Amino acid sequence: QVLLVEFVGASVQAGGSLRPSCAHSRFTVCFYDMSWYRQAPGKEREFVLGIKSDGSTSYADSVKGRFTLSRDYAKNTVYLQMNNLKPEDTAMYYCKAERCSIWGQGTQVTVSS
Repeated sequence: QVLLVEFVGASVQAGGSLRPSCAHSRFTVCFYDMSWYRQAPGKEREFVLGIKSDGSTSYADSVKGRFTLSRDYAKNTVYLQMNNLKPEDTAMYYCKAERCSIWGQGTQVTVSS
């Protein structure tokens, strides 16, 4: 079971928006709860936001009001909408299927001031 991040990485100016997505081959229990994490240079990987099978979401305080998570069950895809990006959002972003601890490949997001 594989997670594919459909986003080759991008650079954007502060205040801009990006929308990476994370797709999987078929919907199994592994993909009920999906999350995004990020890791900035020299820092530990941190939780950004997640969505559960019941639709409930959780967010890190640093992204509340700016990032949202949605999913398309027909396409087996989870979308991360990032608005009002800040330079401190610069990091490698990873999606994760929580129940089976499956990680997608990272994608670099760079925000310039």
